[in-house]
Amino acid sequence: MNWKQKLSSRKLWACIVGVGMGVAIAFGLDEGTITTIAGSVTSLVSIIAYVLAEGKVDAAAVGQDNIGSESR
Repeated sequence: MNWKQKLSSRKLWACIVGVGMGVAIAFGLDEGTITTIAGSVTSLVSIIAYVLAEGKVDAAAVGQDNIGSESR
């Protein structure tokens, strides 16, 4: 199982945020606090997923450049 890929899944984090917000509502947190937390988590997860995806693309591109230069 590829944990890095699992942890960068937006669906997983959306699920976690949804469950967390449900629990927060059940414990009586006010709407402003819940909205702030949900927005913060969503922003952070988007940034992390983007960085991981771009890193993977860049690593693949470097690997392709090295293969191309060896055949010359």
